[in-house]
Amino acid sequence: MAAPTELPTLSRYALLLDLDGTLLDIAPTPGEVVVPPELPDDLRRLRALCGDALAIVTGRPVAQIDCLLPDIPFAVAGEHGAAIRRRPGEPVLRLPLPDMPSRWMPAVSRIVGQHPGAMLEPKSHGMAVHYRAAPQAGEALRAGLLALLADRPGDYTLLPAKMAWEIRPTGIDKGTALRALMQHAPFRGRTPVFVGDDVTDQDGIAEARAQGGLGLFVPEDFGTPAQVRAWIRGLASQADHAPDIGPGPA
Repeated sequence: MAAPTELPTLSRYALLLDLDGTLLDIAPTPGEVVVPPELPDDLRRLRALCGDALAIVTGRPVAQIDCLLPDIPFAVAGEHGAAIRRRPGEPVLRLPLPDMPSRWMPAVSRIVGQHPGAMLEPKSHGMAVHYRAAPQAGEALRAGLLALLADRPGDYTLLPAKMAWEIRPTGIDKGTALRALMQHAPFRGRTPVFVGDDVTDQDGIAEARAQGGLGLFVPEDFGTPAQVRAWIRGLASQADHAPDIGPGPA
């Protein structure tokens, strides 16, 4: 599988990148991911070539991106767009979303506790339940979470992710995050390029394509995060005159 290697005139594009499974290899738990030593410099160079139009769009909280990639992306959309920082130094903007019922977190903790190896990741307006270390528990966890969501029909959605289930407010996704970022400088007026690897990235991919840009899905267009990083390195080192935008031949 050959990854796309070039974008013509990088100054015309906005790069919006998922993190886990896209830039970083999936780890047993979110806290165990490793940032390869060359990635920060490659992203800084790419940001400069893109005129700062580089964003991380992730399910993680913004604060975690600040720890993993400090001062590297110009903008960060965290929690699938529920929290957005549009530029360095600005406060994080949080959408007016419904608060989860107070009983949900302890209820999910009890559900998770029934499956050794499963892990709960709390978020401001939702949560993720990871079962990479307990793969046999996936369906039981899903059933328990769906029963919980029945308390608030329509307000929250349960989404599959890689060896995880994600509860998030309905109507918030990486497509809405991309639209929000593309309305403001330095993204406004550019062609969006979104790269993601999971079910939760499909909204961002679809929105980038709807705006006339490029939506790349890691399993199909790259194969692995290592190949995404190689693509990033190639973009960061190329001159602004490449002729080809699309993925190379398979």
